[in-house]
Amino acid sequence: MSDNKLKIDRTALDSLLLKRFFYAPSFSIYGGVAGLYDFGPTGTALQQNLINMWRQHFIIEEDMLEVDCTIMTPAEVLKTSGHVEKFTDWMCKDVKTGDISRADHLVEAVLEARLDGDALARKMAGLDGDALASKMAGLAVSADAAAAPAKAASTKKNKKKGGPVTAIQLDDDVVAEYKNVLAQIDNYDGDALGDLVTRFEIRNPDTGNEVTKPVEFNLMFESSIGPTGHLKGYLRPETAQGQFLNFSRLLEFNNQKMPFASAMVGRSFRNEISPRQGLLRVREFTMAEVEHYVDPLNKDHPRFDEVADVKLRLLPSSVQLEGKTDPIEMTIGDAVAKGVIDNKTLGYFMGRIHLYLMSVGIKRDLLRFRQHMDNEMAHYACDCWDAEIKNSFGWIECVGCADRSAYDLTVHAKRTKEKLCVRENLPEPHVYEKLVCEPNSKVFGPKLKRAAKPVQEHLEALSDADLTAIKDALASNGKTTVTLAGTAADGEHEITSDMVTIENKTFTEYIREYTPNVIEPSFGIGRI
Repeated sequence: MSDNKLKIDRTALDSLLLKRFFYAPSFSIYGGVAGLYDFGPTGTALQQNLINMWRQHFIIEEDMLEVDCTIMTPAEVLKTSGHVEKFTDWMCKDVKTGDISRADHLVEAVLEARLDGDALARKMAGLDGDALASKMAGLAVSADAAAAPAKAASTKKNKKKGGPVTAIQLDDDVVAEYKNVLAQIDNYDGDALGDLVTRFEIRNPDTGNEVTKPVEFNLMFESSIGPTGHLKGYLRPETAQGQFLNFSRLLEFNNQKMPFASAMVGRSFRNEISPRQGLLRVREFTMAEVEHYVDPLNKDHPRFDEVADVKLRLLPSSVQLEGKTDPIEMTIGDAVAKGVIDNKTLGYFMGRIHLYLMSVGIKRDLLRFRQHMDNEMAHYACDCWDAEIKNSFGWIECVGCADRSAYDLTVHAKRTKEKLCVRENLPEPHVYEKLVCEPNSKVFGPKLKRAAKPVQEHLEALSDADLTAIKDALASNGKTTVTLAGTAADGEHEITSDMVTIENKTFTEYIREYTPNVIEPSFGIGRI
């Protein structure tokens, strides 16, 4: 078994948990449904204890504002947040049986099975004749291992999700290549995963059949609201959106004071492609999420010194891209000072996550923080670290700590025309100059007609650099075009020099208005 996996008798453990009704497959007398589980008395008590300790550690000690928001979410909300378009995984299909596998997990499982087979072969090669004969006596010949290109010996207990572990020694270069791929498996998009499937001849380990190229699959459960079915909705994939939509109410409740945090514990739903890892990959689960709202110009945290000396085992994205998986141990203070962790608030919550996991019994040497690489970064995040716990399936993400920047509040404010921002009195007036585009109402409206308002809104939203380019084009050519998308007047529209005036104007601000950034620790309670 790989060194990245905890060596336990998983079959015996699962049998014991089922027998003692720690948890059990839901609807089991009807055959059950993959990815859905019921907790028994002991499992329910443990989960509630984890939640109670989480509330004490975060909500009470940090004086957070706890909310409870609805599960059913209108499609328009999740379309705006980006989940309808981007909340996806890549899946492959068995060309003969139609069995579905998540593409990155399939590649990972098959390559790990081959590496385990290589380790077994190298170990057997070092045995003397009698010992080797004894070893081989306990192995059955594998007819056609999907995880390796040739026949070899295997045992039933050596079977794993990547197929039978076959004792085949690989070239050193191949071993190094496999390990390099596995170190950055989360960084591959659909095309890259398709290339890996082809290059390494990845097949369905259960059947030996070829699989299709990866295709995207949206992970949200779709539904409808109301009897007509006209209002489309989804079961929420996270608790965060309800918190963001109530930001203005929360800010008012907090007497307009910044920074502050909201928090929520509740059920979320993800239609996992192939939920095959017990409670680690399920379709309905309990999340505990914090949304900490912070000034984008000041991401310090008043309690940072309390965690500055806490040592974390960090796996930065730069290390993963080198094909390495050995964590770097350093204090949070040093990690922030060296730019490994982006800011003090992110570092503070990583420290608090570490302390919580220690308090509930996670061993330090079985915990690491892995930074997301570019291709795996969520569409809303500018930086993200996963607290991963090592178990018999490998390193499993149990907590995510993301800097969501101002993404969510910005997109919801733009879509609804509601201000989701903070207004603060400035100690001194702020005087500045800015390019302003003013339409000539006598010409602008009559020429553009229905497009006048969308074009005006487009011009008002342009940066100084874009307005400068339009001003220069009007000065030299007397006209230019602007292109609109996602409006009622999409397409190109001609602007002439008599329609607008673009010039610098001086402004004096007494109030600063800004959209907060959000630092989000997100806990998968069931996984912990």
